[in-house]
Amino acid sequence: MKGKPFSIVILLFLALLLGAGAAGAVTKSTTGCGLGYYLFKDATDTFATQLLAVTTNSMGTQTFGILTGTGGCRQPKRLVSDERLHEFVAGNMDSLAADMASGQGESLDTLAELMSVPEPERPAFCATLQENFSNIFTSRDVQSAQVIDNILKIAG
Repeated sequence: MKGKPFSIVILLFLALLLGAGAAGAVTKSTTGCGLGYYLFKDATDTFATQLLAVTTNSMGTQTFGILTGTGGCRQPKRLVSDERLHEFVAGNMDSLAADMASGQGESLDTLAELMSVPEPERPAFCATLQENFSNIFTSRDVQSAQVIDNILKIAG
C-alpha cells in the first residue's frame, strides 16, 4: 500500500507540470532557436514543452541552426569559422601586416575574399583595416586568432 500513495503524488505532480504555464506557444526568448524551437513553436507554452525544446536545442541542433540559418535561428553576417581563413592569416602574418599598413595588396585582397566581403565593399574594408592597424596588430607577439578577432570587432 505504501507504493500507491507515492504513485498518485507522482501522477499529480506530472499533471501539474504538464498543465502549468500560460496559454500560447513556446518562444525563442525562453528556449532559444534550433530544432527544439521548431518542433515546439506551436505547442502550448508549459514548463514541460520549454524543457523539451531547450533540451533538444542543447543537443547541437542550435549550433547547426545558427550555422545554417535554419530552425528559427539567424545566421551571423559573416561566419568566420572557416579553417582556410585561420590557416591563411597564420601563414601570412608578415605580408598581411604590410598590406594592411599600406591599405592594399594581394594578401589583403585574399583576406577580404576569405571573409566574403562583397567586391564593392572591399575598398572601404581595406581602408578601415588600414586606419585601425594598431588595434588589429596590437603587439609584435600577437597571435593569428587574435588578429582575426580584432578584424571582426572592427570590420565585422
